[in-house]
Amino acid sequence: MADTPTPMMQQYLALKREAGDALLFYRMGDFFELFFEDARVAAGVLDIALTTRGEHAGEPVPMCGVPVHAAEGYLARLIKGGCRVAIAEQTETPEEAKERARRDGTPVSKSLVARDIVRFVTAGTLTEEALLEPRRANLLVAVAPVRDGVGLASCDISTGRMELEQCTPDALDAALARMGASEMVAPDDWDAAPADMIARPRADFRSEDGEARLKAIHGIATLDGLGDFTRPMLAAAAGLIAYLDHAGRGTLPFLLPPIARGTGAHLAMDAATRTSLEILEAQGGGRPGSLIACVDRCATGAGARQLAEDLSAPLADRGAIEQRLASVHHFHTDPLLRADLRAVLRQAPDIGRALGRLVAGRGSPRDLGQIRDGLSEARRVRAMLSDSTDLPALLQRMIEALGGHAALVDHLSRALVPAPPTERGQGGYVASGYDHALDALRETSGNARKAIAALEAKYRADTGTPSLKIKHNKVLGYFIEVPAKHGDKLMAADSGFTHRQTMAGAVRFNSLGLHEEATRIAEAGAHALAAEEAHFEMLVGEVVAAREAIAATAAALARIDVSAALAERAVEGDWAQPEMLDEPCLEITGGRHPVVEAALAQAGERFVANDCSLGTDDRLWLIGGPNMGGKSTFLRQNALIMLLAQAGSFVPARAARIGLADRLFSRVGASDNLARGRSTFMVEMVETAAILSQATARSFVILDEVGRGTSTYDGMALAWAVVEAVHENLQCRCLFATHYHELSRLADTCDRLSLHHVRAREWKGDLVLLHELAKGAADRSYGLSVAKLAGVPAPVIKRARTVLDKLEKGREQTGGLAAGLGELPLFAATAQQPEDEPDAVRTALETLDVDALSPREALETLYALKAQASETDT
Repeated sequence: MADTPTPMMQQYLALKREAGDALLFYRMGDFFELFFEDARVAAGVLDIALTTRGEHAGEPVPMCGVPVHAAEGYLARLIKGGCRVAIAEQTETPEEAKERARRDGTPVSKSLVARDIVRFVTAGTLTEEALLEPRRANLLVAVAPVRDGVGLASCDISTGRMELEQCTPDALDAALARMGASEMVAPDDWDAAPADMIARPRADFRSEDGEARLKAIHGIATLDGLGDFTRPMLAAAAGLIAYLDHAGRGTLPFLLPPIARGTGAHLAMDAATRTSLEILEAQGGGRPGSLIACVDRCATGAGARQLAEDLSAPLADRGAIEQRLASVHHFHTDPLLRADLRAVLRQAPDIGRALGRLVAGRGSPRDLGQIRDGLSEARRVRAMLSDSTDLPALLQRMIEALGGHAALVDHLSRALVPAPPTERGQGGYVASGYDHALDALRETSGNARKAIAALEAKYRADTGTPSLKIKHNKVLGYFIEVPAKHGDKLMAADSGFTHRQTMAGAVRFNSLGLHEEATRIAEAGAHALAAEEAHFEMLVGEVVAAREAIAATAAALARIDVSAALAERAVEGDWAQPEMLDEPCLEITGGRHPVVEAALAQAGERFVANDCSLGTDDRLWLIGGPNMGGKSTFLRQNALIMLLAQAGSFVPARAARIGLADRLFSRVGASDNLARGRSTFMVEMVETAAILSQATARSFVILDEVGRGTSTYDGMALAWAVVEAVHENLQCRCLFATHYHELSRLADTCDRLSLHHVRAREWKGDLVLLHELAKGAADRSYGLSVAKLAGVPAPVIKRARTVLDKLEKGREQTGGLAAGLGELPLFAATAQQPEDEPDAVRTALETLDVDALSPREALETLYALKAQASETDT
């Protein structure tokens, strides 16, 4: 017969079934305990001791625990380790559990404190300050496929921002790459769901439920005033809200009215392009070395998060871009305003996230103080901008969002101490003078030491015992203690003292006077705490009532911070304001790669700037030259300049005229994708295929070394065909770097293609890389010189030179690798030619096993093939 689990283990197992695949933090006093496999996983991630407790099914129960007061730090490590956590709290006190046992007629000694899961802590549902990165948004995304479209709902519950959008299935990967979600949920019956999605019931993703929930949350009768939301969008919203409801156990976090993100409003970039350009994260992982690390000069965490969003989703609307550029220009031309404003912003707390915690019911007095201080700083920013002349339209709109909080700020200033604590259980955060009754209770509680000292002096005099002391501990409360030799005096029946405890060298007593004084102090302290708690709830209620206006102020501060920070970066790096145009051009004078330039500056070296001029008559540049000469850097810097410009930033160049692009593609560098069974060449071909099928005439494409990773003939043939396809079919702006000198012959047939190369010279046997771009084809590849620079042994270089001489002589005799390609029709012509149909007779002969045929079978086969040939001819 199996062992019957203890009541505590029965309760744990029931809660664990509710928790599912989440680790269960089971509250036991001052610790959260984990058992069984949860304990093994947590001990491994947290590097804490794994112990055992009792037995279950005849086996010791693995166990580990973390202190409640330090739980946030452990939770942060578990979430970063990819875990989800269910928090099971005690929902009653031990006294309440005993009272319940008495009512139920069960033994009080066996009463078990009730527990329940109060919250799921997951990567996308964090609000705690200690668990969030200040300069990075924390997005939860729900994806809902509906017929031919896919709905996406995203929100950052730490600030309440929520967006809904729709895309086609083939654009989903690019949309998810742009969002960079911390956590994603999707219907459990979706076979095409990405591998890292969390599966949720399909019933959670009903569009009618999404519409109803949004109306209920925001107290409106129709969504028409918020935007035009499609059925896929609403289905995704339903899934998102259902998951938040599940994670919060019926309590929803702060959600602002959703914003409908339209298709075509932003510069589209797929995941490969984002990885190649290292926008938010370097290819080696982490922020250092990325574009945002180079650009970010924001004074606030909220500004840094807004900048990251701007760089992830640059605009495709010229008017909106020019409004952002005008704001940056305003701060760029007024250094005093910029410096003063940034000094104020540095003092501004993150009111967006403080608001999120308060609305979600996880706020603290410190969060109220941050709201007060942040809104006060917003008022100062508003005054500074209002005094500035010729304010651009975008900043004027931001000014309007900064005001309207005077009464709330005044109330919070009167109610709170200057630096409220993070915990409200001990009180002390309501300011003196705000509530006179509370002040009186505090005075009573605060005078405890004087009252106790006076009582102690009185008892010493009455008993003639100078060594008598009044002490306090958590078990006995206040008590009187005398050395054991004086104990008999106080033991007398008429002494007025009551014996409580005898120690080895001391005796402890109580008295009526001490009991009354202790009760008065305790009651005053409890009443003071209750009064402060009531004030806290009232103040939170006022903040929650103004949540949308406060969120708008937080967003305005972030946008102002981004504008001032980009102006600061422009001054620091001598960046230029780009001129935005509708015609497809890219005219860069003295362009530089911002990340590479910053790295060289740290090493005391100078970046060599280069020009780029793409237009209607010269839209495709074929760039040759040696490795390490700067081809890849040149390609990337122009893509980054376009990205920065459409994000609303000045650019690292002396001047720039940029025609808006609808899509940006970068196929620069690739690596094996072993997890998906793809080689470097396969990855390259997949990315190239995406460009050829998705780019338009308004796109900007950079391609580097297409065709490497396979045979020379295959590689050059592919590169040749891709260049022709870009020139003839896509007709978009493109920079194409290659080592195939033979491709230079395309300049004879492609009238909008021009040849360029990065310059290099050999000096006394050594290669000097000039990193300068020049017109014309490269005269040679300098591959052996680069190998020598890399440290390849001299005998190997010598042998390679001998082989190279032999190959070059053969090329001269045969006309080269690309001999005869000049006579080929262009891609546009060959693409229209039908492919040769397979010869059925030839195919049958190739598959025939002659040795296996008998003489009769051979004769019959011959007749059949002859008949088949006759049919083909007719």
